[in-house]
This record gives sequence, structure tokens and C-alpha cells, in this order.
Amino acid sequence: MPNARTLGELRTSGYVMRGVKDEMRANLIAKMRSGERLFPGIIGYDETVVPQIVNAILSKHNIILLGLRGQAKSRILRQLTELLDDEIPIIAGSEINDSPFSPLSAYGRQTMDLHGDEMKIDWVHRDNRFVEKLATPDVTIADIIGDVDPIKAAKGGHLLSDELTIHFGLLPRANRGIFAINELPDLAGKIQVGLFNIMQEGDVQIKGYPVRLPLDVMLVFSANPEDYTARGKIITPLKDRIGAEVHTHYPANVQLSASITQQEAWTTRDSAVGVPDFIGEIIEQIAFEARDDQRVDKRSGVSQRFSITVLESAVSNAERRSLTTGEAEIVPRISDIYAALPAMTGKMELEYEGEQIGAARLAKDLIKRASGVIFEGFFLGIDFERAVQWFEQGNKILLSDTASADECVLLLESVPELIDSTLVPLDFNRKDKAKLVSACEFVLEGLYAQNKISRNEDGGFEAATKAKRDRRGMIYEDLTDLEGYN
Repeated sequence: MPNARTLGELRTSGYVMRGVKDEMRANLIAKMRSGERLFPGIIGYDETVVPQIVNAILSKHNIILLGLRGQAKSRILRQLTELLDDEIPIIAGSEINDSPFSPLSAYGRQTMDLHGDEMKIDWVHRDNRFVEKLATPDVTIADIIGDVDPIKAAKGGHLLSDELTIHFGLLPRANRGIFAINELPDLAGKIQVGLFNIMQEGDVQIKGYPVRLPLDVMLVFSANPEDYTARGKIITPLKDRIGAEVHTHYPANVQLSASITQQEAWTTRDSAVGVPDFIGEIIEQIAFEARDDQRVDKRSGVSQRFSITVLESAVSNAERRSLTTGEAEIVPRISDIYAALPAMTGKMELEYEGEQIGAARLAKDLIKRASGVIFEGFFLGIDFERAVQWFEQGNKILLSDTASADECVLLLESVPELIDSTLVPLDFNRKDKAKLVSACEFVLEGLYAQNKISRNEDGGFEAATKAKRDRRGMIYEDLTDLEGYN
């Protein structure tokens, strides 16, 4: 059916107006009955977060998502528009999406009185019914609710007391749609108070005007629990008016985390890119190790963006090598993960002990520990004793992150049984030299994580002649000279 262009056509069409929460509830029910996936692209929340959001929408509740950085809170809020109708009719020219059947603003009422059934109708797409505001301490009531506009009064020849002089804020402009506030605790307390009426009584009052606007709006918020003490808090009366408090979380396991990273990371380059499974798993395990490390601030968390940017940086370092060596395929190695340290250090908030050590040294330790965990998963029960003995005899090997695969293979072939043992659990051809080098370097890093050999700053491996410690402890002696460090 073509969209009606006047109020009369809209009445004739039999269009039925409904509230935004009723609209979202009905569309959600239709999607669930058809088996359509809710929140596509959101991974790891199917059994936890999504059911709680569904319950809140079915209950017609306003929602707040609580969670640490990088837990897809904003993405979920924006995808709520998928539960809105494709288009809804409004009075043409209305600033607050006035319903053609029951306008709220003075402009809408006057337009209806003047034109009747000939009043023009516009149609608003659902993407334009989502209004989002990042809460900052400088946000004012006028920004959110509205204020008097002297310029509008002067141009229109209206008295300041006339309702037509109102400049509507973001909340009234979200009428018949979704209004989202990100990082709610950053919003000043007096501004949070300004949201009370719309949440409980369903209306707002603008400045000193004797006018009430019973807005039809779905309110959704996001917040980081750390914010409650770091920058502000959500005032208790406002929390009491939010129908559903949904807690988000980081991926439950490395496999889920890797799926998210593969979906989000940009790894498409001019040349073919082949990221070995163990490289992806090591990168995810680094994030898991960081979240579990006492030297990393747990209140701040380690964002999923950590893994995404590390993978992108590792691929870029491998791309830089391929451009230098002329290799056709881009295959990241462990050394490329070490080269991605700048993508790690800025994404970890450190406790006092971590600050004393330094972000770069801590990140290197996390790489070592993560490599050890993944190494055990791939090579459990496989003996590399002859390779270890070769190093103990005083031999060394240097795998530069700029060396070609051919150069590295020549070096690796000198280590007894290293290549043959490496290929046992891995499914690729020995002739694929780029992946072979990546796998062998992974094995050497795993042996280093087990303290069977040592690793230096240049990517060289040698006998573990320094003091050995527990695998989860840091071995700075292998990485840098810390003489005199306490």
C-alpha cells in the first residue's frame, strides 16, 4: 500500500497508531515466532543478555545495560531500532514526530486545526527514530528537555510565553522512538532528576511553561559500573524507575572471543592473509590472561577491542614483512604479536604493581603466558627434548620478524626434530613455508613459556641459562637487563 500523504488518506487506509513500546513488543513477538535471529552480530549473549532484554521489551520496561568496556552495549542499543516499524506517519514539519491523530505540540495542533483532513503527512524511517546522547558533565536540562528560544520568538512575532517559542531538546525530539543515553553516570545529578517525569508519569515540563508533553518514548541507557565511583553515579530514584538492569559480560571462552574478533577485525589486505588458528587463540588468551592478572585493574576491564586491534596490528606487521620480502601470502607469527605491543599497552589500566613494572613488560609476560597455555593445548604429549638439548649445547637461533620464510626455514631445519614434531598436530603442508615458520616459532615460544629455553628482545632463542620460575611468573631476565631492579 502506498504511503498516505494527507490525514484524510491516512484515515481511509485504516492505519492504527500504537505506542512505541507496544510496537516493539509486537515486532519482537513476530520475529521470535518466525525464528529470526535477534541482535545479529552479537556473539556470546544468546543464553544470558539477550533473554533478559527480550523479557524487558515484552514487559514494556525501560532498560539499562551495565558492563565494562567493549561489551557491545552501544551496539545492542542501536540494534533496538530493528524492533520498530519500517516507517511511521507524522505531521509534516513537526519537530517532535507529532502523531497525525493526536498531536502534542502547539505547531501540530494548529496545523491540524488549519488543514483538517488535508493536513500533509510525512513518513519517518525507523533509523531516524533513534536519538542517542553521550552523557558528559556539561550536558544541560536545555539539551535534554528544551528551553525558550528568543530568536524563534522574534522571527515569528510571538510572546516569550507562547508555546511556539519552545526549542525542543533531544528527549522530546525522540518522541515515538528510542532515546538512548550512553555512560549515564556521567550525567549530572540534576539532569538525571529531569528524567523522572518522563519515566514515571510519561511527560516532561519545559522550563517555566505551563505545558505538559506526554511523550511516547522508549528510554535505554548504558553504564560502566566503574563509573559509579570514578566519575559519578546513577542517583537512586532514577535507578528505581528503570524497569530492567541487564548486565553484559566478556566472552566466556577463547573460541567465542575469537569469533567476535574474526567478525570485527579488519584483516583484508591487498595480498592473501592466512592467520593460523593458534595465532588467533594466543591473541584471545592474552586478553583472558590480562583480565585474570592482579596487576591489571579489574574494575576497568580489558575490552574486546584489545584482541581486535592486536590481531589487526599483527597482520599489519606481517604485511610489512611481505612487502619487504616479496612474499605472496601474509601469515602472522609470534614475533608479529610482540610487534603489536602498542596495540596492547593503551588498553590496560594497571594497578600499582603493574605501573611499577610498566605496561610493555607486563604485556610481554602476558604474551608468554598465553603462548604457554595454547601450546599445551596443541602439543600436549609431544616431546621436544632433542630440540631443547640442541639449545643446551650452546646453539642459538634468531628469527627476525623481518626475515623471509625461506631464510627462517633454513635456520629451523638445523634444530633436530623441531619441524617434524611441530607438524604432528597441525593440518597444513610442509611446503607451506610461511605457516611452517609461524608454527615453529609458536613451538619455540611454548618451550620458552615452559622455561626450557630463553628468548631475548631480538626474537632469538637460546638455552635457558637464567633463573627459572613458575610458568605464570614473569621472567624479566630473559627479556631485559633489570639488574638492581627491586
